[in-house]
Amino acid sequence: QVQLVESGGGSVQSGGSLSLSCEASGYMYDMGWFRQGPGKEREGVATIGSDGRSRYRTSVKGRFTISRDNSKKTVYLQMNSLKPEDTGIYYCAAGYYDSLSASDFTYWGQGTQVIVSS
Repeated sequence: QVQLVESGGGSVQSGGSLSLSCEASGYMYDMGWFRQGPGKEREGVATIGSDGRSRYRTSVKGRFTISRDNSKKTVYLQMNSLKPEDTGIYYCAAGYYDSLSASDFTYWGQGTQVIVSS
């Protein structure tokens, strides 16, 4: 069983930056950040495997960076050049497959709100 606790998030103007953190209890599997915007389905934003290899949603490439610190059991998401369409609830997830598909992830955090205003 893995428990995930997110922190960070908040409100920022377009072009601003935010940083999210997710601390895991237990073993850190493949880790990911997902988001769900208003009226939208949950979508993969960025994932990072246990080997450190990362994947990004096309729309966030070059703006977001995912990283992990296994010694601290923490995964991070640095978000720069934020846009209003990045608004949503951001969820941390852990699973056994390195993909951007939510169905491949087993454990989920409670989510943290990110609001980007124009």
